[in-house]
Amino acid sequence: QVQLVESGGGLVQPGGSLRLSCATSGIIFSIYAMAWYRQAPGQQRELVARIRSTGTTTYADSVKGRFTISRDNAKNTVYLRMNSLKPEDTAVYYCNTVVYTRDYWGQGTQVTVSS
Repeated sequence: QVQLVESGGGLVQPGGSLRLSCATSGIIFSIYAMAWYRQAPGQQRELVARIRSTGTTTYADSVKGRFTISRDNAKNTVYLRMNSLKPEDTAVYYCNTVVYTRDYWGQGTQVTVSS
């Protein structure tokens, strides 16, 4: 059974930093791409960043230069380091992977950027 469990969200002031973690189980983690999505209230879920098994990364334009996605294959965990946070980064952040064309999601972790 594939499971993704996010952690690390919280309340942070504008300009602050957070690191999200997504621990996985039930998959051969090292061979799959992993991604972070986010969904703000009243908005569609959007891709934030993706890291392939090779380590190649892609980012949404809105987070380039501020967010960094990384993975630790030994720990079956993917991370999202978020710096210079802005109020518009406020959302629920979800971890995602696709296994045999099926999407798997974590439960999400809330990130709120506010003074």
